[in-house]
Amino acid sequence: MSEYDAILVVSFGGPEKPEDVIPFLENVLRGKNVPRERMMAVAEHYYHFGGKSPINDQNRALIAGLENLLAAEGPHLPIYWGNRNWHPMLADTLRQMRADGIRRAIAFFTSAYSSYSGCRQYRENIIAARAETGEGAPEVDKLRVFYNHPGFVGPATENVKAALAKLPADRRSTAHIAFTAHSIPTAMADTSHYVKQLEEACRLVASAAGISDFKLVYQSRSGPPTQSWLDPDIGDHLRALHATGHASVVISPIGFISDHLEVLYDLDTEAAAVSAELGIHMERAATVGTHPDFLRMIRELILERIDSATPRLALGMFGPSHDVCPIDCCPGMRRP
Repeated sequence: MSEYDAILVVSFGGPEKPEDVIPFLENVLRGKNVPRERMMAVAEHYYHFGGKSPINDQNRALIAGLENLLAAEGPHLPIYWGNRNWHPMLADTLRQMRADGIRRAIAFFTSAYSSYSGCRQYRENIIAARAETGEGAPEVDKLRVFYNHPGFVGPATENVKAALAKLPADRRSTAHIAFTAHSIPTAMADTSHYVKQLEEACRLVASAAGISDFKLVYQSRSGPPTQSWLDPDIGDHLRALHATGHASVVISPIGFISDHLEVLYDLDTEAAAVSAELGIHMERAATVGTHPDFLRMIRELILERIDSATPRLALGMFGPSHDVCPIDCCPGMRRP
């Protein structure tokens, strides 16, 4: 048995009001070679929704659901929450945890896949936050990635089936499923299992939903045109579907766990506009959000870390991921 006295939910963060948008984006882009005009263009996405990202409220709902589940079924551990880019910031949360007497915590990252930005960077953020907190900062151990856990695959499958059911009955059997994930530079993808894990998640969901016509595509690219990023982009994919005579598509944001701003803007706004222009009937599947099975999955991941006798559940060909990331896991870029 391992001794933990808290759970730490670690996420990206997002602005809560219009005046937060620019400081938030400056945090996100600090140290990156991104032109200010590009940052201002992204800011408009947030202003389109009143300057408030839904991600913080979604994390609050996730934490509330998990607190209720743990109160009923255990383990009885307090839950803390810290973000990479906006309040509550990780260092502030760790200072509060230290003040509360927390010595060692289990961290749940709101990212299902291995990559620099989805895993290693969060681990680096925790190391930096512990250093900023200083003596007595809690130790933090992350839970494994969960892209192939039945508690993630099951709800994602349900959501795809629900979206398919919204299509006219005569179009369901010929509908195409476009699974989307955040694009990253190919140089970053080459240093992780990001694409392999995404492809496996798509295969598992499509198989469980009885779908054969599907493809993994990408969204939310933010790099310069001279840099190679994962593609095809969802907009280009929709145009290709139109060219081959497809009349209906379900878009499933398999790369995300909640309907945050990039889902709402890149899919529900931009991809929906492209679909309407092309005359394609588009339905968007929900993310797993606070689905009861997803909350149970988080509890199961906690239990397996606390007690090594707990079964480590995973579907498909790869089995459960490692618990402890190698020191050189998922570097940011492969340099020449």
